Amino acid sequence: MTELSLSVEMDGAISAFIGGHPNREQDDIMTAYRIDNLQYANWSRKIFEQMRAGGLDAVHVTIAYHENFRETVANIETWNRHFENNADLIFQGRFAADVRRARDEGRTAIFFGLQNPSPIEDDIGLVEVLHDLGVRFMQLSYNNQSLLATGCYEAEDPGITRMGREVIREMNRVGLVVDMSHSADRSTFEAMEISSRPIAITHANPKSWSPALRNKSDDVLRALAGAGGMLGFSLYPHHLKDGPNCTLESFCEMAARTAELMGADKIGIGSDLCQDQPDSVVEWMRTGRWTKSIDYGEGSANNPGFPPMPDWYRDNRDFGNLAQGLRAAGFDEGEVDGILGSNWLAFYETNFTAAQPGNAKQPLSGGTSLKRASAK
Repeated sequence: MTELSLSVEMDGAISAFIGGHPNREQDDIMTAYRIDNLQYANWSRKIFEQMRAGGLDAVHVTIAYHENFRETVANIETWNRHFENNADLIFQGRFAADVRRARDEGRTAIFFGLQNPSPIEDDIGLVEVLHDLGVRFMQLSYNNQSLLATGCYEAEDPGITRMGREVIREMNRVGLVVDMSHSADRSTFEAMEISSRPIAITHANPKSWSPALRNKSDDVLRALAGAGGMLGFSLYPHHLKDGPNCTLESFCEMAARTAELMGADKIGIGSDLCQDQPDSVVEWMRTGRWTKSIDYGEGSANNPGFPPMPDWYRDNRDFGNLAQGLRAAGFDEGEVDGILGSNWLAFYETNFTAAQPGNAKQPLSGGTSLKRASAK
């Protein structure tokens, strides 16, 4: 595809969709499955209806940032009420088969995840308890140093801690995916080295495209793919080139470059959609209980709250815009289907269940070790 034809096709895709909310029935070519692998919205029936309008078969939702175990259980209780009161729209997902069930029943499967290891407190036994409660992803750190790993905002990264090594092994055993979205580089490389199963970076973008602290270097992404892991592209404006003014064309061209680096089967969507949340929530996300001061994170004193979303991705109804943009960026239909859901489904299939005897993660491409990859 020439640069001129790409521009014409992309402009057509954008003009066809900006100002409207396509749904699955309106999309000219339907994806195999649609999965958004990270959201933290202010949950309501309106949002669940928008998930259905956008054709989402599964959504991975954050149920804890800085909460302890009992507070996380209280959040699960709240979700149980959502499932009870909105049973025509959503249900709790636990395994890959639930994504297929959601498609068959016209509902959305909701999978739980933790953006911090605080819910396991200092008790490794809570890993299995939380998995039994339906948690399927857990970050080893959230910006700061944790008992397990170093966050991306710390000045120094000593890597995975002694407890972190044991927790990774326990997560591998029960089928709880290691997520390094908010972790620093050395900790991320070491997590890949220690883990016997592929890890994930559920919501981030390449740092070479947008140099946010939370985004990831090409070395990290190359090693992640080589270790069989998955990257979910974030739509959170602080992670986007040009922030809220990022274009669909730019985002999808970034996806195409990342596919060249990692392979089109190792990328998906983790939008980090924080729809309808009050600004007090982003303050909780950034400061928790670890400081009395204001921490602006990726914001600033002049822009402390949630940033506005790009006009081509305002809520779940806009998920179809991604399909159009990816096609215009040169992806074929099989690749579009993969990025919008089938890649995550394949990852769920092999990583949400207990480890089987003899299971081993696939070797790095070309026999490259993680230590060598990290040194490039």
